[in-house]
Amino acid sequence: MRNTRALAAAGAAVAVLGVAAPAAVADGGRVPNPSNIVAMPSVIARGGQLTITVDGCPHGGHATSNAFPRTDLTPVHSANDTARGTATIHHDARPGPYDITVHCSGRSLTRPAAFTVIGGVRGGIGGSSTTGATPADMAIGGSLVAAAVVGSGVFWMRRRAEKRI
Repeated sequence: MRNTRALAAAGAAVAVLGVAAPAAVADGGRVPNPSNIVAMPSVIARGGQLTITVDGCPHGGHATSNAFPRTDLTPVHSANDTARGTATIHHDARPGPYDITVHCSGRSLTRPAAFTVIGGVRGGIGGSSTTGATPADMAIGGSLVAAAVVGSGVFWMRRRAEKRI
């Protein structure tokens, strides 16, 4: 009974090595492993283009994130077996940090908070992103209206007094 189990375990190990060996030989004896995910720029506005570079991805692959659609990575032949791709950030992406997950040669790697999406600026109003009047604006406006009413009343009362003389 022991020999049967040992033989089955040895057979399974040989099968696993037999499946992995062609991939290792095809890549110079080493199995590619994605590493060093770089997203440039690290802070980007909605609708912008993000360049993703990954080392250890000689045959290309793809990158995914909640901020952009699946993006293909194409090989860039260099010493680090680099792959690169360009992703366009969704126009409705929420501001904040986002992860990138890269899939290369059957392996995956995730870089948490790889880049940050910022909200757009509303042009023409001085870059302000708030809407409506603040309490300070209301207080200043109310004071100006009150001063105008008092000033008009004083002016009207003086004009009326001059007519009687």
